[in-house]
Amino acid sequence: MTRRSTFGVRLREAMDARGPLCVGIDPHAALLDAWGLHDDVGGLETFASTCVEALAPHAAVIKPQSAFFERFGAAGVAVLERTIRDSQQAGALVLLDVKRGDIGSTAQAYAEAFLHPDAAAPVDAVTVSPYLGFGSVRPFLDVAHAHGRGVFVLALTSNPEAPSVQHARTSDGLTVAGGVLAGVAAENADRYADAALGSVGAVVGATVGKTDEDLDIGGPLLAPGFGAQGGTVEDLRRIFAGVTGRVVPTSSREILTAGPSVVSLTERFQQVAASVRGLGE
Repeated sequence: MTRRSTFGVRLREAMDARGPLCVGIDPHAALLDAWGLHDDVGGLETFASTCVEALAPHAAVIKPQSAFFERFGAAGVAVLERTIRDSQQAGALVLLDVKRGDIGSTAQAYAEAFLHPDAAAPVDAVTVSPYLGFGSVRPFLDVAHAHGRGVFVLALTSNPEAPSVQHARTSDGLTVAGGVLAGVAAENADRYADAALGSVGAVVGATVGKTDEDLDIGGPLLAPGFGAQGGTVEDLRRIFAGVTGRVVPTSSREILTAGPSVVSLTERFQQVAASVRGLGE
């Protein structure tokens, strides 16, 4: 059986073909209401299927936020699984935003639930939290490596509480975020040095402002907060100077508020996508 290409290689190909923009599918109650949908499983299904129809044939990456599906229980998870499969069938890579973080056998179970090919709806990559120590994400890294999938590790997030943890200095002189970035860089250097793009990425918010951290991690840099949350193309160029070709800007509300029309959603996506298409040049 032919071994599947690495996630980093597939992501590089998708970004080159479709542009770097990642679109979040975030069916929270306010958006369902704005679309004229009920805040129930039926509304969730309509919202998700409309997003897939409008966006998955065009975007390099689709990023469902798992929590907004999970809140409806088993029926919501079933909608999430269909969203994953339908998005992949339309040609998009699927990054599941789950931000899982645990240790030992529990982390292993989470990794297998999302990244193992025998999972109910395996995704191309997941987000994880390393704040139980970078070693706590090892099961995700190993399962992803074994099956050609990817992991995005939270590093510099833009929530107001983040600096008290992420900017703190450790005994080796690095910030906590710097240690996370160094761990990601080491993983890519060890396992993906010969790939066009490493399969382990970092999450660095598009609104974190100037940073002195080394973002040359050898893998992709997911930049949430682009668009309605305030991140601009100028912010991306400033924060990610020197590595803009690896940046995957993420936009959700900026695009989703154009719904419920499929045509309007696609048009809004094309407008936002055009603004970042030359980011790496």
